[in-house]
Amino acid sequence: MLKEGKIEQIKEMVTKYEGSVKKTLEKRPEQKEIFKTVSGNTVNRLYTPLDIINFDYEKDLGTPGQFPYTRGVQNTMYRGKFWTMRMYAGFATAKLSNERYKYLIEQGSMGLSVAFDLPTQIGYDSNHELAEGEVGKVGVAIDSLLDMEILFDGIPLDKVSTSMTINAPAAVLLAMYLAVAEKQGVSFDKLSGTIQNDILKEYIARGTYIFPPKASMRLITDIFEYCSKEVPKWNTISISGYHIREAGSTAAQEVGFTLADGIAYVEAAIKVGLDVDTFAPRLSFFFNAHNDLLEEVSKYRAARRLWAKIMKERFGAKNEKSCSLKFHTQTAGSTLTAQQPENNIVRVAIQTLAAVLGGTQSLHTNSKDEALALPTESAVMVALRTQQIVAHESGIINTIDPLAGSYYIEAKTKEIEDKAMEYIKKIDELGGATAAIEKGYIQEEIMNAAYETQKDIERGETIIVGMNRFIVEEEPLKGLLRVDPIVGEQQKEKIKELKERRDNEAVKTALKILKNACLTEVNLMPLILECVRNYATLGEICGVMREEFGEYRQAVKL
Repeated sequence: MLKEGKIEQIKEMVTKYEGSVKKTLEKRPEQKEIFKTVSGNTVNRLYTPLDIINFDYEKDLGTPGQFPYTRGVQNTMYRGKFWTMRMYAGFATAKLSNERYKYLIEQGSMGLSVAFDLPTQIGYDSNHELAEGEVGKVGVAIDSLLDMEILFDGIPLDKVSTSMTINAPAAVLLAMYLAVAEKQGVSFDKLSGTIQNDILKEYIARGTYIFPPKASMRLITDIFEYCSKEVPKWNTISISGYHIREAGSTAAQEVGFTLADGIAYVEAAIKVGLDVDTFAPRLSFFFNAHNDLLEEVSKYRAARRLWAKIMKERFGAKNEKSCSLKFHTQTAGSTLTAQQPENNIVRVAIQTLAAVLGGTQSLHTNSKDEALALPTESAVMVALRTQQIVAHESGIINTIDPLAGSYYIEAKTKEIEDKAMEYIKKIDELGGATAAIEKGYIQEEIMNAAYETQKDIERGETIIVGMNRFIVEEEPLKGLLRVDPIVGEQQKEKIKELKERRDNEAVKTALKILKNACLTEVNLMPLILECVRNYATLGEICGVMREEFGEYRQAVKL
């Protein structure tokens, strides 16, 4: 904190500076009347100690690996270990995706990140009528344990960290992963990775939900309890702001709404009798890396500090790991353009810098062609090399939180923290995240922010290089990856053959036990795992839960 005499001295310096600026503006006006961040917040011409006048190093910043974790969750950060370099991949069949995973590992990827196709995401088998035309399109089709065995064939699960982007049927896909580990002879305590398992953001921003909120939260807390005992290194949820940002939120909304969801999950787990310090250390988060580099760095720092306070002050967490916000980052798909796709390489590089300067634990970089199709192998290579160049050539990993102490960064971090906290308080007033979702509050706030952003783009106030400025005539991009429609027929045939040779009586029995347990309070994970071991399909398992839990239908506001 500044002494009173020093404050007055700096005020005089700033006043003198502003006087000189007026003369400069008479000769050369600035390029805009108002300078704003990507989130639409005004940026001052100059930041000084006056913008962080109440800044307290010990309370607001501290040291890395120590509460409130503003500067990072590890003591030595990247000097000790790089972030996990993941590449999000999955398309067509398990066999083709397995080949891509092996290629990525050979190229230096440290972890796998599995993309599932749309039918899998909503709990349908590839032979379901609603799956027609969607099998293998936006990710890999996984219908049963057989597909999961092929997906990880030749990949030792005790040697890799695996992230699975799956939500509504997360318990089933996790059970399949565990069953593959069993077949490889790998004990559950050796497994590391993450399932997204964040259903609240599906109701908010994506729409791949199956069950009503109460049943969905029950499945999530069952996973928390089961993994805390059986799979201790597994991150049981990745509470996602990524999709909230992709839907058009501001940076502060991304933090506020994501942490509000996190609060809801913690409260749900405590309500069913779990001690906060038994499951909270395995909570993880998933954030977006957008184009405004300095705003994004501030966002990550604000999220860490705010979550630390929430866990300590609101939930009384005593384990320091319960208070440290660990997060995965993905570069912003919504910023990629179909026009001049080579420009996307630069965008991804900026976003990579933001994530690393912000202290991410894991990172996926998008490929240049993803605005047009699933990424080609060569495009994925460039995206991975982007991370490796930042890690090995940029020098930014040599010191921890190198932007700390910047007047702008510290002021922006506080601004985002305060705005995010305002959203959390509003959501608390509405009865919590689930109630706020059901009332449409969060969705409406995001839609309004997205609308304002789009208006700025269409007016040309926000420049998108190659799209609304610096446009050129160009040939359509060639060599895009296309999924052959025959994949759907192949999956249907595989399911048919599986059902002909499996023990159908054992499947029937396992499904019946699961169905009967749905309306009790018993933990469903061991029962789902038994269904999976007997090669019940994803659709069959989700089907019996649909019968007991029902399906969610989102109300439409007119």
